[in-house]
Amino acid sequence: MAATGRQMKMVGFLQAQNCSIAPGSWRHPAGATDFLTPDYFQRVGRVLEEGKFHLAFFDDRLAMPDIYNDDHREAVENGVRVVKMDPVSIITAIGMATSRIGLGITYSTTYYEPFHVARLFGTLDLMTGGRAAWNVVTSLNDSEAANFGRAGHLAHAERYDRADEFLDVVTGLWNSWDDDAIVLDKEGGRFADPDKVRRLDHKGKYFSCKGPLPVPRSPQGQPVLIQAGQSGRGREFAGKWGNLIFVVYPNKELGQKQYAAVKEEVAKAGRNPDEVAICPACYVCVGETREIAEQKRDFILNLAKPIDALCLLSEALNFDFGSKSLEDEFTEEELAKISWTGFRERVVALSGKENPTVGDFVEFSKRGTIAEFPIFCGTPTEVADQMQDWFEARACDGFVLAATHTPGAFEDFTRFVVPELQRRGVYHKDYAGTTLRENLGLPAL
Repeated sequence: MAATGRQMKMVGFLQAQNCSIAPGSWRHPAGATDFLTPDYFQRVGRVLEEGKFHLAFFDDRLAMPDIYNDDHREAVENGVRVVKMDPVSIITAIGMATSRIGLGITYSTTYYEPFHVARLFGTLDLMTGGRAAWNVVTSLNDSEAANFGRAGHLAHAERYDRADEFLDVVTGLWNSWDDDAIVLDKEGGRFADPDKVRRLDHKGKYFSCKGPLPVPRSPQGQPVLIQAGQSGRGREFAGKWGNLIFVVYPNKELGQKQYAAVKEEVAKAGRNPDEVAICPACYVCVGETREIAEQKRDFILNLAKPIDALCLLSEALNFDFGSKSLEDEFTEEELAKISWTGFRERVVALSGKENPTVGDFVEFSKRGTIAEFPIFCGTPTEVADQMQDWFEARACDGFVLAATHTPGAFEDFTRFVVPELQRRGVYHKDYAGTTLRENLGLPAL
């Protein structure tokens, strides 16, 4: 295939836990087991940087998967994503072991305060030389609410209304300092120009914040914003705020429609769609021959257990999947309570049923298996063909690569696929600069 002049954005999808987003990955014989140490994450970071990934990105939840049967025991016994360390320490450790790759972590607008998040990411951005990114989430379920002393999770629309104001406060705090505010005049005893450091004095529906932020600006001005909204309200929010939008598409054709819809939201928000990268999640199983690649794929597929799907569906959708049989349909009332509306809409569309069953959610979501995302499988040439086809068909601007096992999946991609994509001119050969905004082709803010 011929290159188009565009180049893919590549994100490594990480978890601060015992496995990748595929819970069966910890059962893989080649999966590293030192995931409670900084060495584990620093090794992964160095592999991703060797592969010229634009970003290492940590997903997160604020509770163990314990909604299935209202208990954590099944999830703990089976290792279903039960370790959930705070990612800020881990991403800082990766930052110390790398020099160019972007460093993104998830923080919730529902359970944190804007000043805390603004200071945390402002500091991370400085300590990594302008490589920080914040994945903005509104969180998912009642277990997260219970861990923060709340009676229940906020309703969908209110979460996004709160998130909009949260972003107003955080970005306002990041703009407290002008780029040239610090003077450092030792002889005159003048540290900074007070006219270039401003209070925010925000008073809104959800938040009140005086400011200014006691953190000067980084080389990229503001951290990059990642967003994952795919529902109507979530897509509007992503169009308004996201620099990099993380999506889940079951196939290229649906991806093309969703890609166009998100770009339209970006334009409606008065922003340049070419400056917003839309990147779907995927897995890659690559080998010297197609047979080897398919064996790798089938092996990891067979590591999944039924309990993985039931625990993770309960967690993601804030509904106890142990309370119904596989044949039971969801009522309208039950569907309305599902907190992740984009996920629900995807299962309804794929099943063709207004009221899918529990089994439909398991079958069509593929939750808990690597089949949840598209799997690009084959030789390096075949995998590059598949990825380039999505990219040039305008289904995406790049990919968020999840790991079948860690670090082997990232090592395989870096060794086999990256050189082939670079040869075709659709993947950069080196980083464009030292900050994440430079490497994503974004202006400093």
